[in-house]
Amino acid sequence: MSDGYVPPFQVTEEITNLTIEIGQYAGFTTAFEELHPNPVLRRENRIRSIHSSLAIEQNTLTLNQVSDVIDGKRVFGPPQDIREVKNAYEVYDAVSSFDPYSVKDLLRAHQIMMEGLVREAGVFRSGNVGVYAGTQLIHAGTPAKYVPELMRQLFSWLKKSKYHSLIKSCVFHYEFEFIHPFADGNGRTGRLWQSLILQKWQPIFAWLPIETLVHENQEEYYRVLQISDNAGQSTVFIEFILRMIRDALKELSEKQSAGQQSGHRNVGINVGVNVGINGEKLLLLLKQDGTLTAKILAGTLGITQRQVERMIAKLKREGSLIRHGANKNGFWEVVKKDM
Repeated sequence: MSDGYVPPFQVTEEITNLTIEIGQYAGFTTAFEELHPNPVLRRENRIRSIHSSLAIEQNTLTLNQVSDVIDGKRVFGPPQDIREVKNAYEVYDAVSSFDPYSVKDLLRAHQIMMEGLVREAGVFRSGNVGVYAGTQLIHAGTPAKYVPELMRQLFSWLKKSKYHSLIKSCVFHYEFEFIHPFADGNGRTGRLWQSLILQKWQPIFAWLPIETLVHENQEEYYRVLQISDNAGQSTVFIEFILRMIRDALKELSEKQSAGQQSGHRNVGINVGVNVGINGEKLLLLLKQDGTLTAKILAGTLGITQRQVERMIAKLKREGSLIRHGANKNGFWEVVKKDM
């Protein structure tokens, strides 16, 4: 690699379409969460993320046991598995304080993740490693002497690249696993760092359980890693991870809708009745994505397109919304100061 290095991949039609679809889902779910914060769902998803990411690495604790460990309850299980959960919870709790473009912060995260589990926690490995399926070597990590420089250049690309954060995060995830910079904990650290990159784009990714879907599709996860290795580029891996992200957001969106419909939170927020709250919702949605159409906004808010158009007209008169450009290629700017 050189500082001008660009990891090899292609932006396919599927990658483009998934990026657009995820952007819409992320905007909807983030706006919904800001209006209807649900700490219980956040905590459940965080626990699912930790359980799944560790299960991929052969941790034997069940979801309930992981929850009990986090709650400080006594759990009977392998001490190393329990330590992995405690470490993972600590690093996930601190992840928002990390800079996704800092190698130093990556090493700090690995230190927390692997403390008491491996000798080389928080430092790049000193020896060579391989990934095995049973006794078969399926991937040999980059020779140890090249790891620090390769990681520096990968982080440089990550910071400078103009690609969408969704694409960059997937490319980083793949290249990280390809280099395999640590003696152990590469999988869980790579997935954590992709989540960090994404949450700097949209806060919803701080607790979105993407790892759960990766765990449920673990064989496919390793298969696309192998395909990408053989192809010498990460395109297939990017498509796979984007599908997992899309599916995780879709599942969360359905849970949010079900929670609202069952009246478990914010009783009295009746879409189509409380116009003031609908106006706040609309502004939050447009703040997340100013290109949303009246039709999409209507479907998200559960009201008619005509009602959306009336609200937009009212918000324009109040100075809360400004339209830039024509209907087809333009966008809305939210200028309300107290959002």
